[in-house]
Amino acid sequence: MLNLRRATAADAQLILQFIRDLAAYEREPDAVTANTDDILRDGFGPNPKFWCLIAEWNGAPAGFAFYFFNYSTWIGKPGLFLEDLFVKPELRGKGIGKALLAELARIAIQENCYGVKWEVLDWNQPAIDFYVSLGAIIRKEWLTVKLVGEPLQKLAGSI
Repeated sequence: MLNLRRATAADAQLILQFIRDLAAYEREPDAVTANTDDILRDGFGPNPKFWCLIAEWNGAPAGFAFYFFNYSTWIGKPGLFLEDLFVKPELRGKGIGKALLAELARIAIQENCYGVKWEVLDWNQPAIDFYVSLGAIIRKEWLTVKLVGEPLQKLAGSI
């Protein structure tokens, strides 16, 4: 049986494990540098930077949805950005991912968001097919841009 719940500080280690499992699935197992202190500080302190839903199947952790809010200047409303969605491989096909997305849709509506956005790797065809089956739009004309590390530091110090 499926149960969805909001994560609590007691879930910090579980959240981190799901993040590591997702990174391994996405072929970057060594990319995770976050730790439980980061999760606790940024998700469960006085000014949360993110929120998380935990899916449980028959009482055991099955997956998670990790999200935060952004803002659309064009629409004049907040949006919900899904940073990570992960369901344990052995539990896929049971409707857990769809249930997590449905709960995010409810949260987005409750928070007066214009919608939900997320990214998917171009090689992850099963996920792409799943998202399209829900009515999601794959925006191929927009490229993700990322500035980190030394270039970020250099730019920050250029003024």
